[in-house]
Amino acid sequence: MDLGKAASTAGITHVVWIPDSSLGRWAAALERTPGLRLLRVAREGEAWALALGLYATGARPLVVMQCTGLYESGDSLRNAVLDYGAPLVGLIGVRNATTGASDSAASLAEPFLRAFHLPYRWLEPGDDFSALTAMVDEANRLRRAEIFLYPEGPA
Repeated sequence: MDLGKAASTAGITHVVWIPDSSLGRWAAALERTPGLRLLRVAREGEAWALALGLYATGARPLVVMQCTGLYESGDSLRNAVLDYGAPLVGLIGVRNATTGASDSAASLAEPFLRAFHLPYRWLEPGDDFSALTAMVDEANRLRRAEIFLYPEGPA
């Protein structure tokens, strides 16, 4: 199952993203998915704010970005999911997670999410995204954010 089909099955209405690195390869599948709208932002901090606005109007957004963008967007993320309590779902590409390379970007993803008290789970490379429906349901049931970490190879 590609990300577009998984998102549609999960009830996702919008994907808010910056298609950095290997995440960009999902564009075609997302664009051809009926009922799914892609919204590109200029900065990652905008993504969480836009997703919050979409959620407030009844949409079910998925935020997709690389981990370095997650760090840049921390204040916006904090405001949307901790202060407003929006049950947003994120898919975060973790740069060099599969290479063992010395890269602080990869090593900080989990501590960053733990600092925000956000639940996360790792996907396997090539994952079929079938767990997305359960994560969206869990986020809405518990009224909290849920984050997927997607291991990326070399940038």
